[in-house]
Amino acid sequence: MTIRANGIHWSRGSQSILGGVDFDPKPGETVGLIGPNGSGKSSLLRILAGIVAPDEGTVTLDGSAMKSMRRRQIARRIAMVDQHSDTDVDISVQGVVSLGRIPHQGMFGGDSAVDARAVARALEQTGMTSKSHRMWHTLSGGERQRVQIARALAQEPTELLLDEPTNHLDIQHQLDILALVSDLPLTSFIALHDLNLAAMFCGRIVVLREGTIVAVGTPAEVITKELVQDVYNVQADVGLDDTGTYPQVTYRRRRVPPSVARMSASERT
Repeated sequence: MTIRANGIHWSRGSQSILGGVDFDPKPGETVGLIGPNGSGKSSLLRILAGIVAPDEGTVTLDGSAMKSMRRRQIARRIAMVDQHSDTDVDISVQGVVSLGRIPHQGMFGGDSAVDARAVARALEQTGMTSKSHRMWHTLSGGERQRVQIARALAQEPTELLLDEPTNHLDIQHQLDILALVSDLPLTSFIALHDLNLAAMFCGRIVVLREGTIVAVGTPAEVITKELVQDVYNVQADVGLDDTGTYPQVTYRRRRVPPSVARMSASERT
């Protein structure tokens, strides 16, 4: 069993963010959360992580209501990588990854040998062992993202939640990060903007629009030209990749209205 959401409603002030979300993933699958900005992807991840409690509905972990579980208990199972993870502290790569062991430590610390093995394994999984003594601020964007994933893996979770893990990364690092995550033996939830990356690396796709789920299924079932038009208001062609494995989206360039095309550069700004 894994995380399940049933009838999730959540509002920020008077604004409804999520309404009636039901979600029942399969253990071990990589789930892509897609949808326009403001559709509720990040909010849903924070609720699944137990960071925010829903106004209505329940989130369960192995059948137990998460609201009845202690934060440390949740953190031993669920790790989250936020899209804005950063620090002003001058800390080494190994120091950052070691933070993932906090949920396993008591008042007097934990088992140092067990912690060291978990940190070493996380660094190896993310290809950061050789850079474990580098300082955080000397790393590239892709390396920082790998370190944050290593920190999450050091928690030894069974569920991994990632909010826009490829944001601001170049293409190579986007592909490397998603290949890394999709190969992990965990149930992973990844919020993504890029439909082609979601199709390549996710076994199941959940589409959100204005806080509700409008489609769930395999990439081939969900990512269609009709859905792209309906959810994103964009015309696109959708075919299969060269191997016939997953859908590929080719966007059509939008025609600029003549009145806008005639505007001068100064008028546009």
